[in-house]
Amino acid sequence: MASSGKGDQTQGAVRVNGFNDVPKPFLIGVGGGTASGKSTVCSKIMTELGQNEIDQKQKQVVIISQESFYYPLSSTDEPRASRGQYNFDHPSAVDDELILRTLSDLKCGKAVKIPEYDFVTHSRKPDAWRTVYPADVILFEGILVFYFKDIRELFDMKLFVDTDADTRLSRRVVRDIEERGRDLDQILHQYTSLVKPAFEEFCLPTKKYADVIIPRGADNTVAIGLIVQHIEDLLKPNSNLCAKRLRHNSDSLVSRPH
Repeated sequence: MASSGKGDQTQGAVRVNGFNDVPKPFLIGVGGGTASGKSTVCSKIMTELGQNEIDQKQKQVVIISQESFYYPLSSTDEPRASRGQYNFDHPSAVDDELILRTLSDLKCGKAVKIPEYDFVTHSRKPDAWRTVYPADVILFEGILVFYFKDIRELFDMKLFVDTDADTRLSRRVVRDIEERGRDLDQILHQYTSLVKPAFEEFCLPTKKYADVIIPRGADNTVAIGLIVQHIEDLLKPNSNLCAKRLRHNSDSLVSRPH
């Protein structure tokens, strides 16, 4: 894991590893290539913080995916998407204005509604919106989370999940066949003609903005553990996450008589 900055105090504001006093909520961007393990990293952070079994309105940590913010396809683009010829990895496919409004509202403590995207039909689900309530920590993950400057500047911490290309491709093949009903030829053609070039042009260059780089993705349990500890330390003045995690962990212990 690579990180920048050291603890110091500047003009009365405490800085820990380069981060200012923690705002509420604390917004974390999680970037990386397709199938690099971004969502798995986020899920592991949720698990470590004891947040998976908590009611949506009570959660102190929530995950939002960039995939929810793809533009609805036009009648011209729909058949192209079905043939694997529409470039979902290009910045023009993402509704960055909606992302900016959504994250800005969450940072102001407002509940938001997020569209649900269906990758089988390549469209937003009609009248299907997920309500996300304000939380202490918001994890926003996606391939282009650091591409748009206005969005990038909202993040209090930026993570980049760095996984080798062969691993990412093999994961994508399995995912697209099992979850999205695609065939192998279409997946490989889409990857070589659209996904790989877009990663090299739009996603990989944003790695330089990351505060923390996570090699090997979700397999890097040491890095994830350090990130979780860092989040807990940053939030101590503003949150009872640490106490909740201690209770969560203690609940899993069985007391045995001596």
